[in-house]
Amino acid sequence: MFSWPTFLNPERLWILILVPLLIVAYLVILRLKKRVGMRFTNTSLLAQVMPRQSQWRRHLAVALSLLSLIALSLAWARPNGIEMVPRERATVVLVIDISQSMAATDIKPSRLEAAKQAALEFANDLPAKYNLSLVSLSGNPSVRLPPTTDRTQARLAIQSLKVQDSTAIGEAVYVSLDALKMAPAGPDGDKRPAPGAIVLLSDGQNTAGRSPVQSAFAAKQAGVPIYTIAYGTANGHVDLDGVRQSVPPDPQALAELARDSGGRTYSAEDLGQLSRVYDNIRSEVGQTPTKKETTAIWAGYGLAFAVVAALAAVSLGARWP
Repeated sequence: MFSWPTFLNPERLWILILVPLLIVAYLVILRLKKRVGMRFTNTSLLAQVMPRQSQWRRHLAVALSLLSLIALSLAWARPNGIEMVPRERATVVLVIDISQSMAATDIKPSRLEAAKQAALEFANDLPAKYNLSLVSLSGNPSVRLPPTTDRTQARLAIQSLKVQDSTAIGEAVYVSLDALKMAPAGPDGDKRPAPGAIVLLSDGQNTAGRSPVQSAFAAKQAGVPIYTIAYGTANGHVDLDGVRQSVPPDPQALAELARDSGGRTYSAEDLGQLSRVYDNIRSEVGQTPTKKETTAIWAGYGLAFAVVAALAAVSLGARWP
């Protein structure tokens, strides 16, 4: 998506006032020339003096010259653009729902087992310097793995997840925020906390604990985006005490949680989709938007427009066929 740049010297943009003035001046000149041309009584002679092709080249040369002026004016104001730069360090808290609805088999072999498989792939592919933490989402969320770069511990923690009761999404977010505070110091004694993110996978509504709305506000205040994954299909069900219960995912609630925290929401209805979602999240978490001066880029645009305008002017002057 294109975003208008900011400028280090915005006061220099005053020169863009010349653009509409030059356009008006050009239109006035064309009008005057048209009046002069109407004095010719021999229309065939007029067509020879001002052929249509020459008029087209003249307009093109003027338009390109104006575009060159605009681009060079923006370059003079020293624009800043946004560039996505890879992060060297980060701490990711992986939250996995282990409520009873995760025993549904609409995703084979079950929602939980498929989620564990995708989480293992996510952990393995995460950059080696990134800390990974695991929080289980149930009625009593807990930190199963404090932030660490040890992927063996991460794999063991993920594989140990088993189904429990209830779903306290809001509480899981608060537990995740506390887990981020456990992240070890960076290399070479760097005590600055690594940027944090929460990746929360769930298939149900909040049934216990504090509201997800409150937790989203807390995450926003802490500068921690929450990436939510609405997991499962509308056909999912579980048998509880001999009674079949439908357990469709609740994408709207999870979308609000992500939006209010500054994150992004996804959905997945099978293992393949879930793996792709984790790939997208890993890519997004691994980059940070950074301002970068783009003066050279805009100057290049201006030069390119100027060269083409010059060629059009030369063609017009030489009256090439």
